[in-house]
Amino acid sequence: MAGEEKKKKKKLSFAATMSNSWFAMKLAAGICPGIIVHSVLLWIVGHSEWVFFDGVFMKVIVNALSEGRGFKSILTFIVICGAVFCILSIYTGYVEEVVYPLKTNRLYGGIYKKLYAKAKNVELACYEDPDFYNRYTMAMDGAEEKIVAVIRGMIGATVGIVASVSVFYMMYEIDHYAMLFIISPLVGNFLFGNLKNKYEFKRYTEQAPYDKVLNYVSRMMYLPDGAKEIRLSNVFALLQKQYGEATEKNVKVARKYAFRNAHMNFWRITFTFTVIFEGVLLYAIYRNRVTGSITLAELTIMTSLMVAMTWILIRVFENVMEVLKNGMFINNLRGFLEYEEKLPEDHDGEIPDPDFRSLEFKNVSFSYKDKKIIQDLSFKINKGEIAALVGHNGAGKTTIIKLMLRLYDPDSGTILYNGKDIKTYNLKAYRDIFATTFQDFKLFGMTVRENILMGREYENDGELVREALKKADVLERIEAMDDGIDTVMTKEFDEDGCVLSGGESQKVAVARTFLKEAPMKIFDEPSSALDPIAEYELFDSIIGEGTDHTMLFISHRLSSVKNCDKVFMLEKGTLIEEGTHRELMEKNGSYAAMYRKQAMNYLAIENEEEVMA
Repeated sequence: MAGEEKKKKKKLSFAATMSNSWFAMKLAAGICPGIIVHSVLLWIVGHSEWVFFDGVFMKVIVNALSEGRGFKSILTFIVICGAVFCILSIYTGYVEEVVYPLKTNRLYGGIYKKLYAKAKNVELACYEDPDFYNRYTMAMDGAEEKIVAVIRGMIGATVGIVASVSVFYMMYEIDHYAMLFIISPLVGNFLFGNLKNKYEFKRYTEQAPYDKVLNYVSRMMYLPDGAKEIRLSNVFALLQKQYGEATEKNVKVARKYAFRNAHMNFWRITFTFTVIFEGVLLYAIYRNRVTGSITLAELTIMTSLMVAMTWILIRVFENVMEVLKNGMFINNLRGFLEYEEKLPEDHDGEIPDPDFRSLEFKNVSFSYKDKKIIQDLSFKINKGEIAALVGHNGAGKTTIIKLMLRLYDPDSGTILYNGKDIKTYNLKAYRDIFATTFQDFKLFGMTVRENILMGREYENDGELVREALKKADVLERIEAMDDGIDTVMTKEFDEDGCVLSGGESQKVAVARTFLKEAPMKIFDEPSSALDPIAEYELFDSIIGEGTDHTMLFISHRLSSVKNCDKVFMLEKGTLIEEGTHRELMEKNGSYAAMYRKQAMNYLAIENEEEVMA
């Protein structure tokens, strides 16, 4: 994915950038068409004022004075123009101060709704890919501001071109050769301005990974997640080192592009302002004072028109450069929104039979980042069985759960539910067959009730939540709080929120699985943060769930799997032993050796013969 992204960046041409900008326009039109309508009107009003004032207004006034017309007629014209300009100014202020803030908020909501929907639909592997994640964060970085900038830039450039043609015609009537000065801002903005924007984008792209580190360290300093560790260790020095290294790298990148940007900016300003302003003024004075080929009135009108032409062209090319610059940024947004998911969350298919009969892995292999995790794995779990996956760290146990839930798809082999390939099923309906607690669970900044229901609705949800908490042996702790199950988790949004211990948090996560009515329930290391007594009580509740459900759990502590119907012993992604606890102990293989070693450590004995099978 990283290589593909680099290729895309290299191939990002002017045409591609304009295509990205057009994509932004269509995206905005679909969400909030009003912002485009008002942008068109605003630019028409602004450029009409310039063209009228410098081309028509000045010409009428100068000619009136030259012809000796009465002061009353001139004043009447000025008052009428002033009234029109005043009305247009009120409209401009209304759009800038009222319309844009409101429409921008609506656009903001619509864009992020699409981004969040896409983020929810992409496969899990995307979030484990740093390159994809970088693209996602850049897509989220001020997306609505960049889209608004593109809209205003494209419309401004289009209207500006029409206005410049009008002024060009008025100037051409006075002096044909004055048109040559228009080349100057073209070179300044289009050539040097474009190069400057490209260097700025390259600098932004190179600094993005380091900015991510800076944001992470900053977040760690004000969030409670690592507060205790920071105060009880020297980890602050490591964070400070990370921050310093990222800052130093950002400075190096900034230095890398500093001279280039300054150099391009110097020539942009020289050609855009100095050459045309000073050149036209000197040329007009020369024609009036030396050759006498134009009158003072024509000189006044020509210089006024040239000033208008200059600023219109400057604005045109500023808008073009703004479109080009943000078009490059929007490439990240477009790439993310148009990314074709390999395993989309909205995958449709057959609705699976909720009557669980079997789940089977047949010769399944899976690699992650070219590293083989699961190799030719085959096993089967039948209805009503309590099964366990055991093995050392890195054996592939959690990966098997992710494959089972279709968070990943295998490279080869088949996973069958009730005898059918799970790829044929509607993904959401298939996953509803399972209730799962992962070892790396996450509690959200919501109430305890909401953290357990997880968006599901029940008529008697309070009763169900309390029953689930009771099974997880944490109800008494939750009910002791002032708001009980309606207490907000964490203090991030509510200073009265609760901060549970690691074991208590794990029990709340387990309660989610207890509450959800599903044919199969999966527990991935559900007791890793618990003491032995709490672990025993929790597993007693988990085994109790096996009365009415098919069960699968992962545990490092083999003493907890003694009552399972099946135990699958894994090593480096391969199934090496299978059977009940007693059968595996009788085989006296890897499982028995691991069990005895754990028992010796737990009981603090030195002789394996003292370990009871």
